[in-house]
Amino acid sequence: MKLSDFKYPLPRNLIAKQPANPRDHSRLMVLNRADETISERKFNEIADYFQKGDCLAINETRVFQARLYGKKEKTNAKIEVFLLRELNAEENIWDVIVDPARKVRIGNKIYFDDGKLWCEVIDNTTSRGRTVRFNHKGDFFKIIDRIGLTPLPHYIKRDATNKDKESYQTVYARVVGAVAAPTAGLHFTKALLKKLEAKGVKIAPVVLHIGLGTFRTVEVEDLTKHKMDSEYFEISSETANIINKTIDSKHNVFVVGTSTCRAVESSVTVDGHVKPARGWTDKFIFPPFSFKVTDRLITNFHLPESTLLMLAGAFAGHEFLMHGYKKAIKEGYRFYSYGDAMLIV
Repeated sequence: MKLSDFKYPLPRNLIAKQPANPRDHSRLMVLNRADETISERKFNEIADYFQKGDCLAINETRVFQARLYGKKEKTNAKIEVFLLRELNAEENIWDVIVDPARKVRIGNKIYFDDGKLWCEVIDNTTSRGRTVRFNHKGDFFKIIDRIGLTPLPHYIKRDATNKDKESYQTVYARVVGAVAAPTAGLHFTKALLKKLEAKGVKIAPVVLHIGLGTFRTVEVEDLTKHKMDSEYFEISSETANIINKTIDSKHNVFVVGTSTCRAVESSVTVDGHVKPARGWTDKFIFPPFSFKVTDRLITNFHLPESTLLMLAGAFAGHEFLMHGYKKAIKEGYRFYSYGDAMLIV
C-alpha cells in the first residue's frame, strides 16, 4: 500500500481539545470484520464484547512532564526544551528537542526554576535535536513533575493545564518514560476495569514508552521504505503467561492501543505465542500484516497518513477502516488523542 492510501480530509472542529468527562463516556464505534458491519455504543458498554477467559493487554507507561521552559545563559532568551529520552541516568544525559534551535549551540547552558536546575548542551543530533547534561539536586523526575508541562500533541491548540496531568494519563499508568500517552487507554476507568475482572477477564500489562516518533510524518510514498523510531518495551513472564493461556484456551486477546499491539507483536514465538522480552522495537505494522497475538483491537481515531492509522488499517482491513472513518466524520465523532474510541472485532 502507499502513503496516499491513508489520506483523508478531517474538519478541524472534530479534533478533540478536551477529554470526555467521565472518561468512559466517550463514543465507541465497533467494526465487525466478519460481516463488515458497524455499530455505535458508549465506551462504558465495552464489557459486553468480552467473555470469561479473555484477556486485556494494556500499556502501563506513564507520561512525564516533558516540556520545560528555561532561559539561556547571558541573553535570558526563552528556550523550550522537550525531553525525549534519558541516555545515561548516572550522568543525567538526555536527548532533547530545543526551540528556537538556532539560538542553542554546543556549550550553551539553559537555566530552569530560577537556576535550581540547569543543563549544558554537549552535542547536536538533528536540526532541532540536542544532547544535554542536566545538573540538579534531588529526584529529577520529581523536579520536572513540578516545573514541567504535560506534552500535549501539537494538534491540540491550547496550553497544557494542571488538569492535563491527570487526564492525559491512563488510570493504570505506572512506569515513567513516555512523552505521549497510550491514548486508547484513556477511556478506561478503575470501575470499568473492575467490571471486566469480575467478568473473568485477565489484565495483561506491558510497557512501551511512546516517543515523539508517534507523531513523526511519514515522508515516503513507498511504505516499505519508512523507518520507525525505536521505543523501549517490556513484557514480563507473568504477562506472557496470561496471554499464552488465553491463546491456548481459544479465547480472545483484546489489545488496548497501537503501542500495546506493537509490543506484543514484537515478541512472538514461532508457534504464535508471546515470550517475555525487554528491549527496543522499531516494528512498523502496515497492510498487509499477519497478526499473531491480537484478536481484538481498541484504538482511537488517528491522524491521516500516520503509522497508527496504518496499523489499524492492517488489522481492520484498509477499505473497511476508511469506511468507518468516513462514517465517523459524517456523524461528528471526536478525533485524535482526547477523542472517541473504536473497537475492531
